[in-house]
Amino acid sequence: MAKRDCYEILEVSRTATEAEIKKAYRRMAMKYHPDRNPDNADAEEHFKEAKEAYEILSDAQKRTAYDQFGHEGVNPSGGGHRGGGAGGFSDIFGDVFNDIFGASGGGRQSHRGADLRYHLDLTLEEAVAGTTQKIRIPVQVDCKTCDGSGAKKGTKAVTCTTCAGHGQVRMQQGFFSVQQPCPHCHGTGQMIKEPCSDCHGEGQTQEHKTLSVKVPPGVDTGDRIRLSGEGEAGAGGAGAGDLYVEMQVQRHDVFTRDGSNLYCDVPISFVSATLGGELEVPTLQGKASLKVPEGTQTGQQFRLRSKGIKSVRGGAVGDLMCRVIVETPVKLSKKQKELLQEFEQTLQGSSHSKHSPKHSSWLDAVKKFFD
Repeated sequence: MAKRDCYEILEVSRTATEAEIKKAYRRMAMKYHPDRNPDNADAEEHFKEAKEAYEILSDAQKRTAYDQFGHEGVNPSGGGHRGGGAGGFSDIFGDVFNDIFGASGGGRQSHRGADLRYHLDLTLEEAVAGTTQKIRIPVQVDCKTCDGSGAKKGTKAVTCTTCAGHGQVRMQQGFFSVQQPCPHCHGTGQMIKEPCSDCHGEGQTQEHKTLSVKVPPGVDTGDRIRLSGEGEAGAGGAGAGDLYVEMQVQRHDVFTRDGSNLYCDVPISFVSATLGGELEVPTLQGKASLKVPEGTQTGQQFRLRSKGIKSVRGGAVGDLMCRVIVETPVKLSKKQKELLQEFEQTLQGSSHSKHSPKHSSWLDAVKKFFD
C-alpha cells in the first residue's frame, strides 16, 4: 500500500518552516494520541503516520532526500514507526516541550550579571570640550563572607533532594508531562540549609563603587559610553554585566544646541538695528565680533562659521547662528517720548513706505482684503 505524502499528513505546505511543521505535528499528535483515543485503531494509525512524517520533515537531511526522491529517498530503518508501537507521550513530545519550556540539564546554572545604566549630567561646555567624571554607583557583588556561595561560613550548599541536583523536575499535567525548574532550589540543583548571615543566602550583597568616566569631546544627550564588566556580578561564577553611562547635557543660559550647530539670541537696541554697527557676542571659544548692517530687522540670523561644535562622530565643526532681537525701549522719560514722537513725524507722508516697507505692504494687503 502506497504511503501518503508527509506534507499532506501534517497538513502543511512544501515550503513550511521548521516551526510550522512542529506546530502541525503537535496538533496531530494531540488529536490522535492513543491515550486520548482508547481502542481506536484508526486514530492510532493516524498517530503513527503523523509521527513518521514528523521524523522525516523535522530532520533537514531526511527532508531534502524526501523532497527529491519521496519515501524511497528515506532510509526505512531510520524512519517509519521505529518498532511499530506508540511510545510514551512525554518521549514523543520531549523535543517539542523542551523548546517551549526551556528544559535543560541539571546543575547550578550560571547567569551573566545584569547590565546597569547611569545618567551623567554634563554642562554644555563639558560636553563640547570633553571631561573626566567620577561616578558612584550601587552594584551587586559576590558576598565576601561566603565567597558568593550563600552558605554560612564553614558550611556549603547540599544537593537538592527534590530534583537530585538536576535543577529540573518533571511535572505531570493531564496525559503528558513537561520539565520545569525545580520549585525548591529554583533550578540551581542545590539547597542552602544554613544561609550566610550577611547575604541571607543570596550569595551577593550591595556595595557602592567609584568609577572614572572619560567623556570624549562632542558628546550630546543620549550618547552612551559602555564600561565593560562594570555591571552587576553574575550568578554561579558567570561574568559581570556592563555599565552604560548615558549623557544628559544640561540646558544652557545662552546657547541652544542642534547637532553640530549652536544658536543664540542677541538683543540689540532700536538705534543699533537702525544704524547698524559691530557687536560683541559670546562663543564657546571666547568673544567674537558680529557686524550688523544698517536697517537690521528683528529675527534676522547671522552665521559665525566654525564657532559651533565638532561632533563626537566626526565631521566638520558646526556654526554659531546669532538671531537678532530688536528690543523696544521701556520706562522712557517725558523728554525721550517727545523726541520719539518728533522722529515719528519725520517718517510720515509719502516717504513712509520707503522707511517701513514691510508695514506699508501689510497695510496694502489689509486694504485689499476688506475691499
